[in-house]
Amino acid sequence: MSEKLYLCGVMLTKTEAIVLHSLKYGESRLIVDLFTREHGRLSCIISIPKTHHGKIKKQFFQPLSLLDVECDVRPRVQLQKMRDARMLHSPLTIENSPDKMAITLFLAEFLYHALRGEQQPDQQLFDYMKHSFLWLDAATDSYANFHLSFLMHLSRFLGFYPNLEVHPYFDLREGSFCDVPPLHGDFLRPDEASRIHDMMRMDYQNMHLFRMNRIDRNRCLDVMLDYYRLHLPSFPELKSLSVLQELFEA
Repeated sequence: MSEKLYLCGVMLTKTEAIVLHSLKYGESRLIVDLFTREHGRLSCIISIPKTHHGKIKKQFFQPLSLLDVECDVRPRVQLQKMRDARMLHSPLTIENSPDKMAITLFLAEFLYHALRGEQQPDQQLFDYMKHSFLWLDAATDSYANFHLSFLMHLSRFLGFYPNLEVHPYFDLREGSFCDVPPLHGDFLRPDEASRIHDMMRMDYQNMHLFRMNRIDRNRCLDVMLDYYRLHLPSFPELKSLSVLQELFEA
């Protein structure tokens, strides 16, 4: 739900938001990158009260926090003013689970770069992200493949989900399976093309059935990152990747 009020060219908006990144700015302010349900990607500045009794707390802006925010949204302004924020969901397990924290930090960094171009609202994408992070927080086990399933199905919203035809090779540039190798080098041979098909079949309910060791899982992640880099210009190396790659022995 959102509420909007136009005043002197400023649109006062209340909307749900997911924190992608936050950065300290001065003594008592934060610059926060959000993905919002009503406006897509927003960068905002907010003041954090110095007193512990303040209503807005720095802890609200941890990676992938779900918030209700109130912002002054001005056209063609890069840094919007956030007036208010409150937790939409208080994490149940993530802060006490090193594995979930590593997944969360990785996905927040990934989304910070992957959604740079998502300036327009996409409520289905927002709802997918919100549902996914609530699922992860509630899960008690069998979530080792969560990030693989999340990245594969995220590609549907960004416009390069693989085609559904099953052939021996997979063309990473075209996002399609094919009978013969393409002329360029960005493709997967049959043994690795099958990994794409497996990830397409995964969802949060059945992903525990796809048994992988850490080497298999990391190779699938490398393939997904290569796939995204081919479709998202200037996608960087991710600092949080090395921590994620050490997780889940089996």
